[in-house]
Amino acid sequence: MKHISFTLDNGIRAILVPIQEVASVTAMVMVGAGSRYETNKNNGVSHFLEHMAFKGTEKRPTALEIATSIDGKGAESNAFTGKEATAYYIKSAATHLDFSLDVLSDVLLHSKFDKEEIDRERHVIIEEINMYEDLPMRKIGDDFESLLYGDTPLGWDIAGVKDIILNMQREDFISYMSSLYSADNMIVVVSGRMDVEKTKEKITEYFADFKKFETRKWEKVTESQNAPQVFLRHKKTEQAHFALGFRTLGLLDPENAQDRYPLSILSAMLGGGMSSRLFYEVRERRGLAYYVRAYDEQYFDAGYLASFAGVQPTKIDEAIKVVVDEYHKLENNGSVTEKELVKAKEYTKGHFVMDLEDTKSIAVYYGMKELLERKEANPDDILKKIDAVTLDEVNAMIKKYFKNQPLNLALIGDFEDKSRFENLLK
Repeated sequence: MKHISFTLDNGIRAILVPIQEVASVTAMVMVGAGSRYETNKNNGVSHFLEHMAFKGTEKRPTALEIATSIDGKGAESNAFTGKEATAYYIKSAATHLDFSLDVLSDVLLHSKFDKEEIDRERHVIIEEINMYEDLPMRKIGDDFESLLYGDTPLGWDIAGVKDIILNMQREDFISYMSSLYSADNMIVVVSGRMDVEKTKEKITEYFADFKKFETRKWEKVTESQNAPQVFLRHKKTEQAHFALGFRTLGLLDPENAQDRYPLSILSAMLGGGMSSRLFYEVRERRGLAYYVRAYDEQYFDAGYLASFAGVQPTKIDEAIKVVVDEYHKLENNGSVTEKELVKAKEYTKGHFVMDLEDTKSIAVYYGMKELLERKEANPDDILKKIDAVTLDEVNAMIKKYFKNQPLNLALIGDFEDKSRFENLLK
């Protein structure tokens, strides 16, 4: 998959991924801004700001006008916020790319942040927070990261804190944007059918007015853990949910290049499909869970590999013990075979390729690579790196992380005694 990169005079980086075989195109603006850049006084502002993006500009005064113009093109618009990146995009027929770039630049340069819109949207976000509270399958991931990173921006919920959301004002958005939405902290990605030269001209035309300034830095996480730890959220639910895993390393760690792909293969072996170790042992053999999965996550300076499951509350101890036992099985020499390695690599490659089957996901891939890693990475290069993982490298990861890192357990369910679960990790 070929791509073209260039940089505007103000520092905005642009990536074009021409795919002439499709009739659609995604225009996306990605910013190096997210919840880990927040303070305890504005936690939630990154996400709230994302909600305000399409609520009115000087050129398009109301949310209805913006929505009507997008709908009138048969396009779809949305945005998402993470801990280290925020993205805004419009996906449309290729004939409307000019319109998409115009709207995206407009909402990021000229949003009005009208008080009435802010007051309405703050209640929408409160309901979003309430929704996550009622979705333990979703909430358990936040709780696991809170356990790992504590009361730091990396450990806070992206959606924010209700009291702060209820008191956020227009000035908070303006102040936040003026600390992070610098031209050289932004990337414009266009993926799909396009005229490359015309697209370059339009990006330059619409994004030349963004200013460049020094941006706020993220707070580095200090990790220190000598023993297993447990986080318990007491909630009366029909199903108990847990996350069990250990710390690994971050994207900027010098050892990341050698560790990240073997770690991905390990997570696939554990919970990457219906024949994975955890799916087979937890669901197929014992019928303890409907969903069970594992994945590895990497932020700038920290990371983890964890397993997740939802189980009958009376079976929670058994399910946790099965996962712990599967971790220990990996530590036995010769546990991982060449056959299992090949299967895990094919699984990982297959899902990576399937994740890049539409113009939006392609834009996310290229944008994240450039924004978070400052790397231009063709998907074919990633496939080659996955193929190159050896059995020795996988076993080295097992020794480095499974044997040497204490376990972390987060739970949501109708339980009161945390010590009972601490005993399962010894």
